[in-house]
Amino acid sequence: MKNELLLGDEAVGLGALHARIGGAFSYPGTPATEIFEYIEGYARKTGRVSARWSANEKVAYEEALGMSYAGRRALVSMKHVGLNVAADPFMNSALTGVNGGLVVVVADDPGMHSSQNEQDSRYYGEFAQIPVLEPANQQEAYDLTREAFDLSEKFGLPVLVRIVTRLAHSRASVRVDPPPEGQAEDPPLPRPDPNNWTLVPSNARRRFRRLLDMQPVLLEWSNKSPRNEMTLAGKRGIIAAGLAYNYVREALGADGDCSLLWIATYPLPTDRIRALVDHCDEIYVIEEGYPFIEKRLGGLLGLPGKALHGKLSGDLPLDGELTPDSVAVALGRAYSVVTPPVADLTNRPPALCRGCPHADTFKAIIDATAKYPEAILFSDIGCYTLGVLPPYRAVQSCVDMGSSIAMAHGAAQAGVFPVLCTIGDSTFAHSGMTPLIGAARADADITVLILDNATVAMTGGQGTMAAGQELLDLLLGLGVPKEHLHVIEPVAKNHAANVDTVARALNHRGLDVIVAQRACVQTKRQTVLAKPATQPACASCG
Repeated sequence: MKNELLLGDEAVGLGALHARIGGAFSYPGTPATEIFEYIEGYARKTGRVSARWSANEKVAYEEALGMSYAGRRALVSMKHVGLNVAADPFMNSALTGVNGGLVVVVADDPGMHSSQNEQDSRYYGEFAQIPVLEPANQQEAYDLTREAFDLSEKFGLPVLVRIVTRLAHSRASVRVDPPPEGQAEDPPLPRPDPNNWTLVPSNARRRFRRLLDMQPVLLEWSNKSPRNEMTLAGKRGIIAAGLAYNYVREALGADGDCSLLWIATYPLPTDRIRALVDHCDEIYVIEEGYPFIEKRLGGLLGLPGKALHGKLSGDLPLDGELTPDSVAVALGRAYSVVTPPVADLTNRPPALCRGCPHADTFKAIIDATAKYPEAILFSDIGCYTLGVLPPYRAVQSCVDMGSSIAMAHGAAQAGVFPVLCTIGDSTFAHSGMTPLIGAARADADITVLILDNATVAMTGGQGTMAAGQELLDLLLGLGVPKEHLHVIEPVAKNHAANVDTVARALNHRGLDVIVAQRACVQTKRQTVLAKPATQPACASCG
């Protein structure tokens, strides 16, 4: 046993490594990125684990599922909206089951620090009818990730581990228990029955019946799990889930007058919840994310004779992150740490980096579309989404990964002219290729501008799947006519020429694709800094 200072994400990654995974799979997405990066660093040093970025979350999940089929343990990690992308294999893997343990770690983002929404992944776990674990701290992030692999193989199901931003990106000391040095790798598990993994209707019906029959088993596991801790004391009961437990403990301090149930497993441990509710006159539900537990307690008619407090009652905010202050106020406790208000603090919204190539691209777009007041400028998810802000105002949509091209095509079919969309090189590889195939086949009257900065810039500069000449070759292969594929270099000296290229593409009544090629300024800077310093030759000795 030893202690390590770890981010919550890193604790998850180390827990997976100590569970002796065969591989990790992911697509960059805050706040989950560091899970894979931690494992990737280990893989580079040791070569013992497969760790390569995937093209998108769906691909990552399917690659992990393939490793599980082959009998090895696999971890797949993503942010909450990434699970939307991976939903198809995720849902169906509950029917196929798993062979080697398969754990999906999803980092939710209450408060939308870097996301489009606040969706709560516990609903996905319930939807798929699989076990869910929700750690409250970095120690549990490590422990529950390790435990999840054992549970996955015990039940023959994928297991979802749900964390949130505040846990993912904060550090704490974690007591870790690595496997013995030099221990041989576990042999792959025997291959499963192919009929269980081939979801034609006759097999799928049988496997769905098996999943339904597993539900009482999962409920019994949750009811008996020592991860759910309960103390019955006063008539005021508190149910706290995951990270929210920490805020409850801060608010209560040494006060032992409240009954407390700390939940870490789903399906919900109904026996313990029933015992708490029977003992108490009023119930407070403190949970990060949606009112998942509170809704189930209240049902349609509430708890007769009991007062239920939480997000639905207005005692806690329905949106944003919980805080120690908001929980303390909800529980009627004065919070002991008072942060003085900061007066006259100027708001500093995020902005494109100084020297960012996207800035020059947006300037060209603005000037080229200036004479078209009805132009629609669709965009996508990446650091270039900041083009929605002044002084550019060159972004009019950001919905989901890869949506810009499809939305542009739809607007063109509605008769809008001109229509232009911007999409990054990594986002294009993630989910922009499919809509471009349709646009090319239809010769859609749109201009697609791919911002090729040769990296996944928004999440820390990870490698992209296609950039430079490889991207151009890919575009031709997807059906973009060579005469309507253009390359520009977004720098100030080329502004007039770039405006002309965009204007000509807009005037062409059909598909044009423009690739703006210039490396991300941050990645380029890191490359320069990584180079060894060269010493000038000495004048006397040459």
